[in-house]
Amino acid sequence: MIPRYIVDFDLDALPVYETDVIVIGAGIAGLFAALEASRRNKRVLMITKKSLFDSNTRYAQGGIAAVISDEDSFEFHRQDTLIAGAGLCDPEAVDVLVHEGPQGVQDLIRYGTQFDEENGLLALTKEGAHSQRRILHANGDATGYEIVRALAEKVKTDSRIEVWEDHFALDLLTEDGECHGALVMKPGGARVAVRGLATVLCTGGTGQLYRYTTNPEVATGDGIAMAYRAGAVIRDMEFVQFHPTSLCYPGAPRFLISEAVRGEGAVLRNIRGERFMEKYHPQLELAPRDVVARAIVSEMEATKSTYVYIDITHESPERIKHRFPNIYEFCLNYGLDMTSDWIPVAPAAHYMMGGVRTDLNGETNIARLFACGEVSSTGVHGANRLASNSLSEAIVFGRRIAERIGSLTPLEGKLRTSCKTDRTAGPMGAVIERRLKLQKVMVRYVGLRRNGAGLQKGLEELKRQEPLFQTALTKREELEFANLLTCALLTAEAALSREESRGAHYREDFPERDDLRWQKHTILHRESGISEEVVGHV
Repeated sequence: MIPRYIVDFDLDALPVYETDVIVIGAGIAGLFAALEASRRNKRVLMITKKSLFDSNTRYAQGGIAAVISDEDSFEFHRQDTLIAGAGLCDPEAVDVLVHEGPQGVQDLIRYGTQFDEENGLLALTKEGAHSQRRILHANGDATGYEIVRALAEKVKTDSRIEVWEDHFALDLLTEDGECHGALVMKPGGARVAVRGLATVLCTGGTGQLYRYTTNPEVATGDGIAMAYRAGAVIRDMEFVQFHPTSLCYPGAPRFLISEAVRGEGAVLRNIRGERFMEKYHPQLELAPRDVVARAIVSEMEATKSTYVYIDITHESPERIKHRFPNIYEFCLNYGLDMTSDWIPVAPAAHYMMGGVRTDLNGETNIARLFACGEVSSTGVHGANRLASNSLSEAIVFGRRIAERIGSLTPLEGKLRTSCKTDRTAGPMGAVIERRLKLQKVMVRYVGLRRNGAGLQKGLEELKRQEPLFQTALTKREELEFANLLTCALLTAEAALSREESRGAHYREDFPERDDLRWQKHTILHRESGISEEVVGHV
């Protein structure tokens, strides 16, 4: 039911913009990949549907993981990543990440990122499931914002990079198994074809699939949906990470309370004031995120509450304000003082481990099409991303993508693709209602805890929306909803297929991990359907 193209178009009637590298999306992945391509003398066009500052990266609090300390080692980082990934990490991809991560940090510093220091050295903290202190941070708990600030300033002054803000990428344009560019909608609704020797998806994840998420409104799965329609392999969509601790307070948005708060000693309490993590995992509050999130839900159910508390009041007020200035100020705006109050929190959708499958150079099964950052599935994260590995992944693979693009040959011929179907012209109805309904289905049936009957019911409800794909979509919110529906269908189908519990995917009807049957990836392809792939094989 999902068509090759989401809109009808005739390239002969459209203007064509030519460049070397097309980067779709912003965030650390898009900004860094653009700068690295420019550094190799490529002309770059960045397309972002809002501004350079509207991305998940901007809201990343905790930091970026890399082996910096003499007490740490590549092997320690490797093992921590593999353990968190629950048997689905690609060991080669993890090796690339841990060995090239430190250089990536130096690249960020070269581009102007100012990480926090202590006694003249880079300050390091520890987060859940890390065995060592290896998390670099900036301005206490505003690491993502500082990285975006530095990279965006460089991008804006780079003569080889052009930025199109408020432009919406509709679809990828392919010819003979190659990606030749993208069809783009301009702010006023007019369309333009963009052609380049390489296209890099940096569009982020799918947080808006769920009613409660730490992601901004732009996280609507556009890149995954576009790639799927174009014939790219999509992998492991069942693995959605829910952050255990987002602010849950009347009148306040689901603001992220960083894992670093627990890394610095905060404890979790139920509404009776009792610590409870000892019942669930020997690492207590520093257990892997999926364990902590499910433990919180269990306590909420046992105490008939909609939240638990995170408590760091035993630390000095000065230390809390210095280490977490943004979280402290945000909570204070709603009458909550971290230095003296327990903060009410609950899990919220946070990160998509799956996405567009790539090789170790960030290239997809479609030649000249690359994916970087959360939209991609490089093999680093497996079934459960290790905290703060995502920013490292973006810079490591962003640089590799730029290097690979340097070896591509020029495009030949011209764009010939067009699409003409019999789409109905009627309105699709109120998008906000459809979106809320989709989010409720995902929370109820494809959330933190799943079972076969619920997944089947959720999939059936989602499929009732499929006639949408045969209608004429013109508004951005309609197109975003179509992309969300695509990602919802893929996520539910993958979750129904995997009959075991592993990492962020928990099946109540199959609560045990099954390595004999399921130490494999779930593969989704528009033409060949759903299949499996051995770990480490692309």
